[in-house]
Amino acid sequence: MSLSGDAPTPPPSLLTTSPAPPNATQNHPPTTAPSHPQTLRIGTRASALALYQARVAHDLLSRLAPHLQLSTHPSSNAPADLDKVTALYSFNAKSLWTSELELQLLQGRIDLIVHSLKDMPTQLAAGCKLGAVVNGPGGREWRDCVVMRGEEGVKSRVRSLRDLQPGAVVGTSSVRRQAQLRRLYPELKFADMRGNVPTRLSKMDAEGSGFACCILAAAGVQRLGLGDRISSFLDREKDAWYAAVGQGALGIEIREGDERVEDLVRGVMAMAQELQDEGETTESEGNASGKDHTQGIRAYWQALTERSCLRTLEGGCSVPIGVETEWIQTKGESSSSISDQSLPPPPPPEDPSHSNTTSTKSLTPQPSSSPTILRIHATVLSIDGQKCIEAKHEQAVTNAEEAEEAGLEMARKLIGIGAEEILKEILLNRGIIKDSGGA
Repeated sequence: MSLSGDAPTPPPSLLTTSPAPPNATQNHPPTTAPSHPQTLRIGTRASALALYQARVAHDLLSRLAPHLQLSTHPSSNAPADLDKVTALYSFNAKSLWTSELELQLLQGRIDLIVHSLKDMPTQLAAGCKLGAVVNGPGGREWRDCVVMRGEEGVKSRVRSLRDLQPGAVVGTSSVRRQAQLRRLYPELKFADMRGNVPTRLSKMDAEGSGFACCILAAAGVQRLGLGDRISSFLDREKDAWYAAVGQGALGIEIREGDERVEDLVRGVMAMAQELQDEGETTESEGNASGKDHTQGIRAYWQALTERSCLRTLEGGCSVPIGVETEWIQTKGESSSSISDQSLPPPPPPEDPSHSNTTSTKSLTPQPSSSPTILRIHATVLSIDGQKCIEAKHEQAVTNAEEAEEAGLEMARKLIGIGAEEILKEILLNRGIIKDSGGA
């Protein structure tokens, strides 16, 4: 299988490259230089996955406001992009992927940033805010997955971590995944694996690599058209395995006070949900009259809850914390679902000649009038996996403020049953991560 050949290539119009930004460590005061009302500049990292996700936002915006002139500006200057060798925990920073793009946003050189939500720090740069959350085509796939080495891994009977022989080496650069491996599969070994998805797969598949498999976010693998490489999924109910906060969702970051862009990206949430509902209706040959179109804004509330919990616990890429949320099904609602299928490509942009005006106000999602209960599951683990705190919390969430409060209450519950002790130990003994090697 050719990894580079399987990755979808964004249209040429999406590959407008922005000038190299100044050094992010210098003092560059934010400016207020919004783009022309008829243009919108989308910032993104330059990886194939990031460009695909930017295309999702680009196409949703094209449908929502076809009169806009959209351009995408990739950047490869994030600290973790420039240094692909150092383990993530050694950066000692929470904005490994976002700092350079946030600088461009504050300077008015781009109008929004499309992120993998799990890569966004919970404390954004001053003057920036999370404007919208989009689950992407096919809904939110938040699970991790196991990819066995080589193309034969797809056909092999060795499909899950349970099937591996003692001493087998698992590739992952995530401290959260490493801690869970130590706890659940102490007989296995792991080794650090950095790089984008195709790079990691190439490293694993290389002759003599020593890897038996690697663990990746399923959403990223599927979005790159590599879903056939997935051997098995890891989830909380079946495997006691927790995903990262925000995993599987796209976060759109904007400038505070930019009402034009905020109104657009809020409309994108409703547009994304309407397109998903239309696809589900087509597949089921039903009608959309029973669809709950508030699910778009509910995805945003889920993100706020998960991020609030993580922020309160002061976690990031270097702390093993997992938080997952789901809506408890009530009358007239559809429960959250996870698809095993590979995600389809985003829809083609609408022809701008069809219309030059679109009311985003009419597409701004509105909450349901009935109370909605959000169930939160969370865990905090020690680096060695020997200590593990798990808890569940349920709370009515009908607006952003209640979403933030739900995450705070979840964090308080975890702290009350011992999470604080684990977190203090991690902060005082970060060296244990470096010393652990591939054990």
